[in-house]
This record gives sequence, C-alpha cells and structure tokens, in this order.
Amino acid sequence: MISISKLLCGGDAEGDGLRYDAAGESSKPQIREDKQDRPVVVWNLTKQCNLHCSHCYAGAEEAAAPGELSTAEGKGLLEDLAAFDVPVVLFSGGEPLVRDDLEELVAYAADLGIRPVLSTNGTLLTEERVTALRDAGLAYAGVSVDGMPAHNDEMRGKEGAFEDALRGIRTCLDAGLKTGLRYTITSENAEDLEAVVDLLHEEGVDRFCFYHLDYGGRGAEIADVDLTPPKKREAVRTLCDLTREYHDRGDEIETLLVGNYADAAYLVEYARAELSDAAADRIYQYLERNGGDPTAERVADVDYQGNVHPTQFWQSYSLGNVRDRSFGDIWSDETNPLVAALREREQHLTGRCASCRYQTICRGGSRLRALAANDDPFAPDPQCYLTSAERTGDGAVDASTPAD
Repeated sequence: MISISKLLCGGDAEGDGLRYDAAGESSKPQIREDKQDRPVVVWNLTKQCNLHCSHCYAGAEEAAAPGELSTAEGKGLLEDLAAFDVPVVLFSGGEPLVRDDLEELVAYAADLGIRPVLSTNGTLLTEERVTALRDAGLAYAGVSVDGMPAHNDEMRGKEGAFEDALRGIRTCLDAGLKTGLRYTITSENAEDLEAVVDLLHEEGVDRFCFYHLDYGGRGAEIADVDLTPPKKREAVRTLCDLTREYHDRGDEIETLLVGNYADAAYLVEYARAELSDAAADRIYQYLERNGGDPTAERVADVDYQGNVHPTQFWQSYSLGNVRDRSFGDIWSDETNPLVAALREREQHLTGRCASCRYQTICRGGSRLRALAANDDPFAPDPQCYLTSAERTGDGAVDASTPAD
C-alpha cells in the first residue's frame, strides 16, 4: 500500500512504522515500531460468498467448496503465523462472514498477538456480528464499495448490494469499529471515483483504499475493462488532488493506493511538479523504505484449503500447503525458483522495467499482470502509465502529461 495522505499531506497512520519505518513521526499507536520483515498474511478462509463479483480474484461461489480448513486447523495456522512473527492477518474470502467461527478465529489471532483485520463485502455486517467481532478484538474492517449504487450492484452481481454494504459500514461506525472503504477501479465505475470519496467523508469513514485491477481469478476475465494507462494515470492524479483538497479543509482522510507500483513513481513526479524538489526527494526516501511491489516478500496468501500463494491475487500458483508444512517453513524455502527470482527480481526484469530509474521503489509493478499479458512474470507490467521521460529522467516532465 502507498499512502497518498502521508506522502503528500504529512498525515500519520497506524501503519507508518510497518510501512515506512517511520513510527517515531506518528502520533498514533503503531501496528509495529519497525518496518516489517515478515509478510502480512491474507487468509481466504472460505470460497463461499453471498455475492458474485465480476472482479473476484478468488473466484468465489455461492456454495461452500470442499476442503476448507477447520476451526482447529485454522487455529493451528494462526499459531504458525504467530511463531513466524507475522504482524497482521487479513480475514478474507469469499465472504468471511459466512463462517460462523469467524469471531472465534479473530479472538484467537488477537490473543496470539497478531493484528486481526477483515475484508468484507459488508452486506452481512449485522449489529450482532459487528459487536461480536469488535469484542473478539477485530482491529479494522475494510468494506468493499465499487462505485455508486448502479455500478456497484452491477459489479457485485446483486441489486441492493450497495445499500446493504452502506448499512454495514454504518453499523461498524456505530459500534466504534475502525472502518475503511475499498474500491476497485475499472472503466465501468471510474466516473464514480469522486462521488465515492465524497460518500465516505459524508458517512464519517476516514480511510479509503483505491485498488487497481489485478488479473487473478475472475479479474483475469475482465482485463478488457481495465482502465487504459492514460486513464489510470488520470484517476490517480484525481485522487491525489482530492486528498490534498480534503486535507487543506482540515478533513484528514487516509487515502491509499494498492496494486500498481507505478503509483510510487508517479507520486514522486506529482510532488516535484505540485510541491517542491525537496518534497519529491523526501517522498522517494519513504517509498524506498517501503520497497515497491510486495509479491512473495511483504504479503502472502493462504487460501481456504491451506495453499500458500505469493499474493492473494496469484492463487493459480501454490508454494506449498500448511497441512503439510508450517507456513514459516514454506515461506522461507527459496528452493522454489519462482520465489527466489521474485525476491531478486531486479536481476530478471525485462523491457522498460529493466532500465527504469524508479525500479527501486516500484520493482516492476504487478508480476501477475505481466504474466497474464506477456506469459512472462518478469516482463513489463502492462498497466505502467509512466512516460518514457519519467522512466529515464530525460527531458522536462509534467505530472499531468498522459502516459506514452
């Protein structure tokens, strides 16, 4: 994740230590004081979901799939994660609220010292469940809203999903549970970006996660509705402008970019054009500490059957299964040639990524999109929207210039 609000506006957040090794600069309690050396783990604890989203990376279905980790196996996994010093576990799905042991697993994670957070479509967040999750120790709920009612409901495959998610958000806020809004942008809902940001502000939500489409699960089937690189650049600029406008008014919303590390380079260019050279240099230093695309390094995924993946989006490739070996043993095993190459990807990147001056803070962007577009995990990310002048540093650069 890349924090626009911190980098452009000086805002602080609970993840500053974990993400930028900048805990000392924040007034907020930190998830970790030091930058992470263990991955945040997404656990897709079920493949079952009450919706059918067009961009679902997990390919979730209405019926439960066989082979889900049991409650006891899930607790064993959480013990493994704690022993490996994993800082955060994100309970996801499918829809994690379809499991009636979710509260028990959240409490177990919290007792083990792992920060438990939730990714949900929000439609099942009743007052009873929210209260139980809060009391179990849930630290945060991220609710997906992919546009205003018509676009959201179309993407999520159910009329009324928007209103149900909004009701869930309000229930979380009423219970005092920290809540954020997650939005995946495509050409079908891009026009709603500003309205969604305004909506979260009106509802009292102060955290907004802007997701780029990654090409996993059903997301691979709708790659043709992804934004073009110039449109993607325009959307990121809009979010940068909106964040600054809100902060200038004293509304310190936290805005984060997820899934395209061309964004890191763009923020440096934006800051140089809109703020100052000193601000751009400072932002570059933060992003260098952040480390670029986290695949197979700072993020991991465990699916509902216990298979471990390089990210939650890349579920077509398994590194091993926690029923056979501990998570720590699987994650530390670099005899897997893909894992080893991903962790030293600078030596393997090709094309424009190989010579890009922003390689240190981007590291090639999404390796899954590169694989989907080029059948090569080390080819350029097709959704890089930087100009050739930005990549090389040659010639004058304007952050409003469209990608070439």
